Amino acid sequence: MLESTNLISCNFLRLPPLKPSRRALTLRESSPNLAIVQSKFLKSDQILHRNNRRFPKCEKKGFFHVCKSSLNKPDPEKTTEFSQDEGRDWSSSVLLFALWGALLYYCFNLAPDQTPTQDLYFLKKLLNLKGDDGFRMNQILVGLWYIMGLWPLVYGMLLLPTGRSKTPAWPFVVLSFFGGVYALLPYFALWNPPSPPVSESELRQWPLNILESKVTAGATLLAGLGIILYAVVGNAGDWKEFYQYFRESKFIHVTSLDFCLLSAFAPFWVYNDMTTRKWFDKGRWLLPVSVVPFLGPSLYLLLRPALSETAAPADPVSSDPSQ
Repeated sequence: MLESTNLISCNFLRLPPLKPSRRALTLRESSPNLAIVQSKFLKSDQILHRNNRRFPKCEKKGFFHVCKSSLNKPDPEKTTEFSQDEGRDWSSSVLLFALWGALLYYCFNLAPDQTPTQDLYFLKKLLNLKGDDGFRMNQILVGLWYIMGLWPLVYGMLLLPTGRSKTPAWPFVVLSFFGGVYALLPYFALWNPPSPPVSESELRQWPLNILESKVTAGATLLAGLGIILYAVVGNAGDWKEFYQYFRESKFIHVTSLDFCLLSAFAPFWVYNDMTTRKWFDKGRWLLPVSVVPFLGPSLYLLLRPALSETAAPADPVSSDPSQ
């Protein structure tokens, strides 16, 4: 009711002050208590004037008065979140979900599956569930198996510090140790930039303190380089044998496809991490290097600057005594 009264009154000009009548002057002089009551009303007017934030503000534009009220003013944080969700382009998410569904359908229904017994035997050998029976495992297959165990660590160092979103990334990174890119693709589809800033206190806690460590990045790069050299410097017949496995074995076919997709998505997340750290001007030469499977992203992780240089400071404690 108070708002409507102010809205109506601000649309009219102020009335000229009326001269007090003789009767009013007589009453004022005859009743001393009236002056006390008037002083109380004046104090209440001053209090209302101090708390004028509750009332609408009037601005005169031409012949009209525009009244603004702060009571119905929307929260700027909610408005920002709403505008981000409202202006999001869902086309890339739909395409990534479609790619994920197509890959799952291909792996379960269309991938070659001519040697299921051999696949089970290879899996037991790679998991060290079978002893030395004299069979020599293909070196390229062994290298592929172990390099797939390092890819989730690389993606964890790219996603958890700077590739975060409203959807938590760590469950998908953990599942990628078992499902590879097939577990990461749903997060790629749900990811909505920009990523929230990381505070300095978070960088000192696990797992970010491990993922941001140069020791972890260097160990990952050296381990990957050793595995790739072991796989490449094999017998010439291993490549022909591996190609034959790729055409017949579902296990090797799906794992090889997983490795290729992880290598294809890595440059994008390297670029996202680079821009978040504000290192694009100095590190742009690493973008074409990141196209090299595994070694390129691992080299970037070793050379990138620390996130603590651009991290948001911790929330200061409010000094307001009323809180």
